Amino acid sequence: MNKTVPESVELVRQLKEGLNRYSDVDIAICPPFTSLSPVHREIQETKILLGAQNVHYESSGAFTGEISATMLISCGCKLVILGHSERRRLFGEDNQLINKKIQTALNAGLVPILCVGETIEQREQNITSDVIRTQLTESLDRVHLTGDNLIIAYEPVWAIGTGKTATPEQVVSVHRLIRTILTERYSKDIAEKTRILYGGSIKPENAKTLFPEPEIDGGLVGGASLDAGKFIRIIEAAHSC
Repeated sequence: MNKTVPESVELVRQLKEGLNRYSDVDIAICPPFTSLSPVHREIQETKILLGAQNVHYESSGAFTGEISATMLISCGCKLVILGHSERRRLFGEDNQLINKKIQTALNAGLVPILCVGETIEQREQNITSDVIRTQLTESLDRVHLTGDNLIIAYEPVWAIGTGKTATPEQVVSVHRLIRTILTERYSKDIAEKTRILYGGSIKPENAKTLFPEPEIDGGLVGGASLDAGKFIRIIEAAHSC
């Protein structure tokens, strides 16, 4: 819940000016609902993709305050973030609800960015693997994957907004687990094709150590994306890999 419409447009204009050199990096931005259409107009002549931060699982109806997949598509969206730790923690979204949203998004032609991750208590209890497996298994129940119709973002809750950052070794370990689970549920081919991003307080400094890892396919950037200069430096780090 950051940036008014004018602020969002200004941020995108700054990004556009600094991204000309990085045509080999796939870039998407996910502004608030109120800024989707204005931002889409700004990026139409660029390779930047537009995504939303959430979606409702019904296509229409009496759901005051909710946004449907069709509405997002009409604003130019190609992607939607689902299962973000804040949605799980602050708004009580469970894996079953996230599963319904994923199926709705896929049926509408949106690419979901499914977020999974453990809390500090779960990591200290050495149940990270169990948490990730449960989140993936339940969120992807009866979901057909092709390798390019869904993105997974590993966001350790303990590293979001806390100043802490998972080490490359910790991230790689969980990303490998995710690919193993995808291989078991689908196939090795689909597991290898599916992009797995890291989403725990990415900054320009740690991006340089995280992105070179072959298991890390990119980043889901939070607070740093609100600063055009920092965001561009993160994209530069991806480009240099």
